Formats: sequence, structure tokens, C-alpha cells
Amino acid sequence: MGGDGKFDNVLSSDCRYQEAEGFKEQGNVYYVKKDYAEAFNFYTKAIDLCPKNASYYGNRAATLMMLSRYREALEDSQQAVRLDDTFMKGHMREGKCHLLLGNAMAATRCFQKVQELEPESSQVQQELKNAESILEFERLAEISFEKRDFRMVVFCMDRALESASACHRFKVLKAECLALLGRYPEAQSVASDILRMDSTNGDALYVRGLCLYYEDCIDKAVQFFVQALRMAPDHEKARLACRNAKALKAKKEEGNKAFKEGSFEEAYDLYSEALTIDPNNIKTNAKLYCNRATVGSKLNKLEQAIEDCTKAIKLDETYIKAYLRRAQCYMDTEQYEEAVRDYEKVYQTEKTKEHKNLLKNAQLELKKSKRKDYYKVLGVDKNATEDEIKKAYRKRALMHHPDRHSGASAEVQKEEEKKFKEVGEAFTVLSDPKKKSRYDSGHDLEDDDMNMDFDANNIFKAFFGGPGGFSFEGNSCKAALLFTSHNYLLIPCSDCTINH
Repeated sequence: MGGDGKFDNVLSSDCRYQEAEGFKEQGNVYYVKKDYAEAFNFYTKAIDLCPKNASYYGNRAATLMMLSRYREALEDSQQAVRLDDTFMKGHMREGKCHLLLGNAMAATRCFQKVQELEPESSQVQQELKNAESILEFERLAEISFEKRDFRMVVFCMDRALESASACHRFKVLKAECLALLGRYPEAQSVASDILRMDSTNGDALYVRGLCLYYEDCIDKAVQFFVQALRMAPDHEKARLACRNAKALKAKKEEGNKAFKEGSFEEAYDLYSEALTIDPNNIKTNAKLYCNRATVGSKLNKLEQAIEDCTKAIKLDETYIKAYLRRAQCYMDTEQYEEAVRDYEKVYQTEKTKEHKNLLKNAQLELKKSKRKDYYKVLGVDKNATEDEIKKAYRKRALMHHPDRHSGASAEVQKEEEKKFKEVGEAFTVLSDPKKKSRYDSGHDLEDDDMNMDFDANNIFKAFFGGPGGFSFEGNSCKAALLFTSHNYLLIPCSDCTINH
């Protein structure tokens, strides 16, 4: 009976092996057809019947690699070489899986084992070189990251991923550096690809949060940082980023509140504090600089406001609000050429009616700034009344009249005569409502066929002369100017009559 039972067991085992071999052959057929899903199913059936056959695990590992299921393929390869340490293909597949997953050290050990089993293999020589290259790129990336040379890190990771295409660690490092370089869409894409395959990957969640944080979507960013910490409680980068995000949001909101309440000095200080929290957050810091510029303009710190806008633009060249704020500050400080340049940049980007009008106004002010400023010549404000213009003319005309400077050098006399004529020209325009209106609107009076011929002495005579007439010809008049604390009085000479 015992002998019969033993024979039955051998027969049964032999039958299972035959059936398993049949499944393996069917799996091979599907593998050749590239129907890897069906091949996987038949190899699995073979393993279920004969779980200690190394070649079945090796075949299924090869299939899993074609399905890009490298971690499962690694497990099957490892099981194959545990069952048969001389299984060269098993060691090779294990090494390739390690390499694809970014573990170059482990891959090297596997390839060295293959070398022992098959010293003449050219394939294993190439794989060893690939593993060595990955180790070198990892080393260089680590040094570059410490130096904040993020472009070099991206370059190294791209080269490493050519042989380690399934390495999440390399992809995450690349994505993090892309985010630090401000290439957020690319970084988001890489992180999202990882999360589609592994939704619990704390590093990828951190990178997603980092991109949102740097794009000034702070509330959403915090959600990702919290989720990353839930998956990986010891994730220091996620913890620090989460803390910075919350602090930045709080300080910015405090500044906004102070500004709305009219506490400009307080708002200025709060925005300044916020700018020290995270120098890497380019987009938020650009907004903070622009906000501080707005406060600075309210505090009449116009040069500081211009500087803050420039810093904002340096961080974000597409920041239209910063260009507009700086342009207004340039207008307020009469730096019209700079204002025109900024408004042109804005209008090229956003061709709105409002921006067009701002540009036209700046161009007009620039044009006006390049001609004589008659208001400055008379020393009056642009909103001066008719009476104020007359008083200003009286004062300046007497101040610069050639006879007052008859004893001065020829150079001084020439300069004062020039100023005397400019005063007359300014009065001619600003005392005539039509000319003044045209001048204020930026028109060139000479181009408008308006009579701009005048004689400074005639204007002076008409302004100061009385019924008896008045002649003030060069040095022939011996009139004197008597200066009081508030007025100029003309004292007539014996040869002319002056009403004063």
C-alpha cells in the first residue's frame, strides 16, 4: 500500500509538471505575440502548479518588465535566483530591475554575479557601465543641489533616467528642481505622473504642494503639504514648506488689513517682514514688493516705490500690476520717458482701452516736458489764476529786466536778457485763454498758426505803461528799482514817466 501511494505521488507530481510546462508553453506563445497580459496569466498558472521552478519565475519576471511592473518583476527575479543561484538570466533581470528603479549599487552586484557565470557577456559589460553612469550622475546632482545649481540637477536626473526610467526618486528630485527654477507646469506634470502610479508618494505630494505654493495658491499648497506629512510624517521639507506657507499667508493678510485700515506705516513694515520669510517664493514675493510699493507711494516714498516695483518685475517679468504701479510713480516724479516705456510694455501685453489712454497721456506729458515750461518760467503752479499769473509776471519781469543788470558783466547781461524774453513769452501764452488752453493740452503753438510774435519790451511797456506812455529802451532809461520785502517799485528818472 505504501509503495503504491509513493508511486501515485510521483505520478501526480509528474502530471502537475507536465501541465505546468503546458501553461509555460502557452505563455511563451502569447509573449512572442506581445500579449503580455495573457502571457502573465499562463506563467502564473505554471507557478501555481510548480512553485519551486526558477524558470517560471524568470519568465514571469520578463513579462512583468514588458508591462512596466518593475517592482513585481524584481520580486520574481529574486525568487528565481533564490531557487537557482546559477540562473544567469534571473540575475540579469534582477540587475535590470534594480537599475530601472534607480538602485545602481544593487544592480552592480547582480551584474557582477552574471559576470562570474558568463565572463564573456558583452551585454553585462554595457549594463555595468550604465550602473556606473547613474552613480556618477547621482553624485554630481547631490553636489549641484547643495550649490543650488538646479539646472545641473535637472540635467543629471534626465541622464540618469535614460537608464533608470522607473525611478520615482530621480523623477521627484527633477520635479523639485523644476519647481525651484519656476518651471511649474513641467514640475506638476512629473509629480502627477508619479501620483497616478503611487498616490501615497509623499515626495510627489510635496512637489505638487511646492508648485502651488510658488504659484501663490497657498491654501491648496498647505493641503498637499499636510497630505505629504500624513503619508511620510518625517518629511522635513514638507514640514518646513507648510510652516513657511502658513506664516507667509498670515503676514501678507496682516499687511493687507493694515493697508485697508489706512495704517500705511504698519502695512509697510508687515510687508517687509513677509518678504523675509521665504526668498525662494518668487511669485508671492513679487506681489509683496508691489504691495509695499503701493504703500510707499501713499507715504510719498516714490523712489522707494519705484525700486520695489523694479524688484517685483525682476522676480516676475509678466507682472502687469508692477509695471502699472511703477509707471504711475514715474509719472508722479516727472520721469516721463520711463513711464512711457512701462506703459508701452503694458499695452503690448494687454491692449485695453484703459492701457491705451494711460500710454497716450504719458506720451503727451513726455512731449510737454521737452518744451519750455512756462509755469516754471513764471514760478507759478499749473492751476494758477489769472491774477496770480499777472503778479508772477510783474515780479519776474522786474527781476530780469536788462536795466537792472546794466552794471553786470556782458555774460550776465546776456543771460538776464534771455530770461526777460522768456518771461514775456510765458506771459503772452498763459495770459491768453485760447493759447493757454492749447498749451495745457500739449499742442505746439507754433504748429497751430497762432501768432507767437512778441516783443518783450512792448509787453513790459503795455503792462507797466500808463496814459502818458512808457519807454524803457536799453540803457538810455535811468529808472531805478527799489526793492521792498514784498514788492518791486519803479522809481522814475527825469526823462521818463512811469506809473507805479
